[in-house]
Amino acid sequence: MSQNRGSRMGGRNARKAKRASALPENMKPVRPGLEGGLYKPLNESDLPRIHEAVLQVLETIGLGQAIPSCIEACIAVGCTVAENGRLLFPRQVVEDSLKKAGRNITLYGAIPKHDIQLSGKRVYFGTAGAAVHIVDPISREYRESTVADLYDIARLCDTLEHIHFFQRSMVCRDLEDIREMDFNTCYASISGTQKHVGTSFSFPETVNEAIQMLHLISGSETAWRERPFVSMSCCFVVPPLKFAEDASACLEAGVRGGMPVLLLSAGQAGATAPATLASSIVQEVAEVLAGFVYVNAIQEGSPAIFGTWPFVSDLRTGAMSGGSGEQAVLMAACGQMAQFYDLPSGIAAGMTDSKIPDAQSGYEKGYTVSLAAHSGANMVYESVGMQASLLGCCPESYVIDNDMLGAINRTVRGIEVNDETLAIDPIREVCLEGPGHYLGHEQTLSRMQTDYLYPSVGDRENINNWIEQGSTDVVQRARKIVQDTLESHFPKNWDEKIDEKIREQFPVRLPRKKMKQKIS
Repeated sequence: MSQNRGSRMGGRNARKAKRASALPENMKPVRPGLEGGLYKPLNESDLPRIHEAVLQVLETIGLGQAIPSCIEACIAVGCTVAENGRLLFPRQVVEDSLKKAGRNITLYGAIPKHDIQLSGKRVYFGTAGAAVHIVDPISREYRESTVADLYDIARLCDTLEHIHFFQRSMVCRDLEDIREMDFNTCYASISGTQKHVGTSFSFPETVNEAIQMLHLISGSETAWRERPFVSMSCCFVVPPLKFAEDASACLEAGVRGGMPVLLLSAGQAGATAPATLASSIVQEVAEVLAGFVYVNAIQEGSPAIFGTWPFVSDLRTGAMSGGSGEQAVLMAACGQMAQFYDLPSGIAAGMTDSKIPDAQSGYEKGYTVSLAAHSGANMVYESVGMQASLLGCCPESYVIDNDMLGAINRTVRGIEVNDETLAIDPIREVCLEGPGHYLGHEQTLSRMQTDYLYPSVGDRENINNWIEQGSTDVVQRARKIVQDTLESHFPKNWDEKIDEKIREQFPVRLPRKKMKQKIS
């Protein structure tokens, strides 16, 4: 009896090991850039109505607090300044800018394997956030996040297949100087991953410093401009309908330096944006389209991403409600609007209000990310790792949510209907000639890897096997992966001589000993 059981366990373990081995790219059941766009919370007739309202807002209300260089650039393409000082955007200017906007753009990785093609309804999942805490889901403790934590999270995400890009996910609370914090945020992120990196800046001087560092890593300014592997998340507006002065200056520095820009508007419905969901969309779209006019006035066709991020408040308390159903449908509607304009797009989902990776975290992330992916938005930010409405960053959540993203991406892929998948020969063979089941059938064996996705930490064992393996939960299994990864995975993204030049010229605060296995 025990010998038979051992044989069964050995066979099961062999099959698990086979499934765990790396598949060739052309055989994987999911891949980056599958096409979404099947979920449409807005009727097709709603889209031009929203667009018309957006044009009226830009033409008659405009945006306040534009910096002089913004006013100069926008007036040169036909904008005007009202008596109250607000910058107005005539509809023809907006429509001309939409024609000039860069489309079918590529966000490059440090290596071509991780390049992201932003076109049509291709969908990619990534990180983001400005968490100020690291979450321990077992002790349930929150502590302040550091630059070393950011580097570790980047290293972890570098290994997780269904996370396609890395947007900085936390604030380096151990660095009080804002310039040093912004520079080191960029440095730690690109040190930890070869995937495309998004970061943010507070002052244009730091943008220029980071770009100088990127020239060193790329080999030259020309090489950087050919493959800019870092983009800038830029909150260039302060809702409702005002420019952010320092962020506007950062936007200009990034555009001139060849850095792709996420044009980010993040109004909060009922607080800094209208309470009705439709009007909230109008304001978000108006602010971001003003950004497209601005970018194309500086440099026509410069890569920019349509970043409408309307947030939702619990109107009883004013607290952010990132895991709400309203949040899910708002973001998906913004993904649909990006399709209306045929612009490269990025929306946010996965912003659970739960403080730890529990059932609430799972269901809130599950439906918000699913709707975002199926809206056809190109990039889904915030989709992994975050807790407490973006205030907490949990390493184990990245591993757990990576499983979730893979499963959601499988739903985006859908079901292929063709001569091969509809063939009735296997049915005839099994029912008329075979054993009456499909286990072991040639079709089953050939499709089990290409059509089916298997979780890394999700549990599908029977009860007895689960008990024998320690009765662990998903958080415990994720912790083991986090520990193993951080002990062993140190990307080698540039050599020691380049790192020495960077440290000589710039205020790098990530200790070299933390990276001792990284530099080749």
